Amino acid sequence: MSTTAPARLDVRHIREDFPILRQTVRGRPLAYLDNAASAQKPRAVVEAVSRFYTQMNSNVHRGLHELSERATAAYEKSRATVRRFLNAAEDREIVFLRGTTEAINLVANAWGSKHVGSGDEILITEMEHHSNIVPWQLLCERQGARLKVAPITDAGELRLDALERLMTPRTRLVALAHVSNALGTVNPVRRVVEMAHGRGVPVLLDGAQAVPHLPVDVRAIGCDFFAFSGHKLYGPTGIGALYGRAALLEEMPPWQGGGDMISSVTFEKTTYNRIPYKFEAGTPDIAGALGLAAAIEYLEGIGWQGIEAHEKDLLDHATRVLSALPGVRIVGTAPLKVGVVSFVVEGVHPHDVGTILDGHGVAIRAGHHCAQPLMNRLGVPATARASFSFYNTREEIDALAGGLRTVLEVFGR
Repeated sequence: MSTTAPARLDVRHIREDFPILRQTVRGRPLAYLDNAASAQKPRAVVEAVSRFYTQMNSNVHRGLHELSERATAAYEKSRATVRRFLNAAEDREIVFLRGTTEAINLVANAWGSKHVGSGDEILITEMEHHSNIVPWQLLCERQGARLKVAPITDAGELRLDALERLMTPRTRLVALAHVSNALGTVNPVRRVVEMAHGRGVPVLLDGAQAVPHLPVDVRAIGCDFFAFSGHKLYGPTGIGALYGRAALLEEMPPWQGGGDMISSVTFEKTTYNRIPYKFEAGTPDIAGALGLAAAIEYLEGIGWQGIEAHEKDLLDHATRVLSALPGVRIVGTAPLKVGVVSFVVEGVHPHDVGTILDGHGVAIRAGHHCAQPLMNRLGVPATARASFSFYNTREEIDALAGGLRTVLEVFGR
């Protein structure tokens, strides 16, 4: 077993690939620490999108001319890139969608309408994003089912014992975040899958915050569905993907009707296309899919070892620096986290914190982070959240700390 430490990232060189990071905001160098909301795009992604529109812009799959054939080949190659990135078994297990939200809604509607009935149960956790709460609430309302919620600890860790106790013979699906968007907690998803599968229950993972920070292997995890968004993965907005085991996708009815999801249409009957096209009604975001593939290839070119080591260093540095500030309390202290630090400043609303930091050129997120039930559980109306990428630096975290000292001075803390 090798004990060689991963090579340090050349962050200065990496930052040259992100032109947006070179600007100033309010007269200060931009410190972009809002990556959990949306990550910046490397030049390779911008060029991939531009190349589609300038060299092959055409619709896919049914065109008989050169541009359409070129676009179709590039689109399907992008699907293969996503399949490899997640280590799915087959390309047809990858459905292109607008992002995590649409992917979860697809499962809730297409899978849920067939498998969830009156008195059945869907099990989620207290740390879920609204996108992994509301679709299940809607499903339960339609079907007469019940939504059950597994608790977390004060540190923001999932209580596995409680989750296991909440599983019953009526549990039809377990849906949870791989990584919490508000806290950065990495959930023990393999263990959850083992527990659920031991009872014959499928598992959906919200992978939006996982894919930018750690390698994902859906076959090793064993999950049945995995959803993620491109824009958090350094790709374009409006594109994402759903992984679903082929056997499940095959027996699911389509959710939306229109072009390309059909095999044949008459006024009497429509037959549907094979998977994954059965779930891709209408003209897809072709340029977005190509941009997503470019983002994945860019990320893989940097390498996970270097990314994880650098982001851990940033997280550790931010935790030390912020913990040393009087009146600043970190929310979410699970031992296994990615580069997300949520915090509150005593007596100061997070929106005021975010506004003052913006005056220092520091971009963070302030609010409930589309996780209002989690905020209620933790007893706070909102938090400020700094979230890190491999292109961030310790100096930017020090700028965050400097801005927070101004917050403390302004509010007399």
